[in-house]
Amino acid sequence: MNRCQFVEDHQRRFGVKRLCDILGIARSSFYYWRRTAPARAARQAADERLAARIRKVHQDSDGAYGVPRVTAELRDEGGQVVNHKRVARIMRAIGLEGVRLRRGHRTTVPDPAAAKAPDLIGRDFTGEAPNTKYVGDITYLSVGSGKFCYLATVIDLCSRRLAGWAIADHMRTELVTDALAAAERTRGSLAGAVMHTDHGAQYTSRDFADACRRAGVRQSMSAVGSSADNAAAESFNATFKRETLKGRKGWSNEREARLDTFRWLSRYNTRRRYSRLGQRSPIAYENTFHSTSTTLTRAA
Repeated sequence: MNRCQFVEDHQRRFGVKRLCDILGIARSSFYYWRRTAPARAARQAADERLAARIRKVHQDSDGAYGVPRVTAELRDEGGQVVNHKRVARIMRAIGLEGVRLRRGHRTTVPDPAAAKAPDLIGRDFTGEAPNTKYVGDITYLSVGSGKFCYLATVIDLCSRRLAGWAIADHMRTELVTDALAAAERTRGSLAGAVMHTDHGAQYTSRDFADACRRAGVRQSMSAVGSSADNAAAESFNATFKRETLKGRKGWSNEREARLDTFRWLSRYNTRRRYSRLGQRSPIAYENTFHSTSTTLTRAA
């Protein structure tokens, strides 16, 4: 118990002076504490109201948001300006935090005999406008009993928008061509855009090269064995795993994995805040350039 509160509760029986002497506090400190009690009660009530809002934002994000994104969400709700340090303090007090990164599993299997495309990105994972530079990658989804599904993505480097994706129980080339086709349907055209990938056998295949050529896409490839050369895609995969699995090693079955994946990916473009975009969602950021469709296209 607070020592000043103890004095307040027992002063009638023992007196303020005696209690302050025993507890080792100055009487002036006690009287200041009592004088400022209404202001403290008001702050506590305000913190409790803010804590309720924080719980809702955190719950709506499926427990994924940490302090920066919770703060941005609260500010967009309007009303009183919220300081991120206050949000951090309250989240600590009520035991809330964002999900943390887990180490991933490598899915890139290069084909030494395959033709290689030049690196047109050079680790510059930015874009001056949407629909000009993309990265693609494959990540695995553990679905129990040693089985896996695989997710292929096509991500816009300007807005970090997920333009297309495909999911399957295999890593054949059609997985990545389906994701590219989905991106083409989302954008209407990918003509002139750069598509940057790693040296996985799917991306160095003739079928993928033909798909890029038909779409008018210029292929770009990172160095063999260098995750830093495809860091934007690696970062997306890590975020996806972190916010869907929340510390688990995988899903219990394929159906659960597919449902969680579809739910998170559908939310990603329109609602998930991205620190690099000024705590805006990819579509909200693209809307600063021009009006675009919010439809997320996936492979049939």
